[in-house]
Amino acid sequence: MSEKRLKRQKIKKQLFSKNRLVILNEDTFAEVFSLRLTLMNVFIVATLGAVLIIFVTTYIIAFTPLREYIPGYASTDLKRKAVELTLKSDSLEQAMKRNNLYVESIKKVLNGDLEYAKLNVDSIIAAEQIDPELIEVDASESELELRKQVESSKTK
Repeated sequence: MSEKRLKRQKIKKQLFSKNRLVILNEDTFAEVFSLRLTLMNVFIVATLGAVLIIFVTTYIIAFTPLREYIPGYASTDLKRKAVELTLKSDSLEQAMKRNNLYVESIKKVLNGDLEYAKLNVDSIIAAEQIDPELIEVDASESELELRKQVESSKTK
């Protein structure tokens, strides 16, 4: 155990021993810059510098248009255009279905399968749309019980 303690004390002494960094002019040997450092100070400054560089780089990539140049990131303009094109293609698909229904009904009329009075673009569109008033929805048992409870509470 004393060996571990001696090693720790030796490392601690090396980390906190003061050293001098001196920059000299080579021609005149005049001291240009001098700085007293410990190894611990150098590690701290290097770590903080690395964290700062990582933070600044991440910020630049995340919040500037520079991210569009990284593979896998799509531009916001491209995403907006994709949504617009999806909406347009859906509406065109619905229009195409309506036109196909109209053409099929014309074919039936030409073959003599339908009456002329039933052939109308508006009637095809109306037949395609569902009227919510015509849909019959039956109440479930729990809804019927709730209605009874509400009615009984109103009469009290």
